[in-house]
Amino acid sequence: MGIGSKVRRLALLAGMAACAFGLSAAQAAEKHKIFLSMSYIGNDWQAEAANMVKAMAAHKSLADKVDLQVQVAGPNAQRQIQQINAMVQSGAEAIVVYPISPTALNQVVKNACDKGVKVFAYDAEITEPCAYNVHIDQLEAGRVTAEWLVKKLNGKGNIIAITGVPGTSVDDQRTKAAKEVFAKYPDIKIVGEAVGMWSQAVARTELSKILATRNWDDINGLWMQVGCFTANSMQLEAGKKTSELLPCAGEGSNGGRIQMLPEGTAVEGAAPPYAPAGAQRISYASPPYSGALALKLA
Repeated sequence: MGIGSKVRRLALLAGMAACAFGLSAAQAAEKHKIFLSMSYIGNDWQAEAANMVKAMAAHKSLADKVDLQVQVAGPNAQRQIQQINAMVQSGAEAIVVYPISPTALNQVVKNACDKGVKVFAYDAEITEPCAYNVHIDQLEAGRVTAEWLVKKLNGKGNIIAITGVPGTSVDDQRTKAAKEVFAKYPDIKIVGEAVGMWSQAVARTELSKILATRNWDDINGLWMQVGCFTANSMQLEAGKKTSELLPCAGEGSNGGRIQMLPEGTAVEGAAPPYAPAGAQRISYASPPYSGALALKLA
């Protein structure tokens, strides 16, 4: 996790401050006005992260301290800029944001900081130094998963790459790091690539398009920011045996991790394609609680 471009320590002791400055009980109890600014929301992870932010705001530890308002800009940097400007003008004390771009929001974020608003980005980054960033090492995520896949394929084979939401620091860094690994192995060929938007449904659509011009037998492995669960399911639907499932480097979805369990493992309620299949996988995830953590830090 990185928090801004430099280490900062926050200590918001509202009760002590109220006593020190002689504020009334009503003033001390006034809620902090905080906004959640979301960009692209068309996948499970974004919904989970937003739900966790809302749940954190409703938790007894924050419910009497935080007035949380949520706005969605979609994958449109200009709209997110406009919304953040409006948040500042309406009296925001802090903004928790999933930025659609690491750089496009810099000026509006700087303006917010200059007015005393704390800005916390989660999962994806903002490069403006006054912003705080809560995220995993996305370059490492791309590198480690690509290296695992290369090792599984003994340094040669045809692979499919399914990326994430274009323009975000998350997608840029993961894809850049993975391709740097693949470039070291001339016998590793990316024979199909598509934008997956971190969505199982989109991954299925894009894989179906790729498979319209080739079949599973032409492919040796998959590198997917999200979609290994879907890829395994599609292979099983196509009649592949569990022992024939292609190695896939990808996300930490629950269904995919169940597929990774040894075949025959007892899992209550599990049935194909959710059943344990001994799938060859490396599985990682950006934690969906990063937004809730950003709210807590704010």
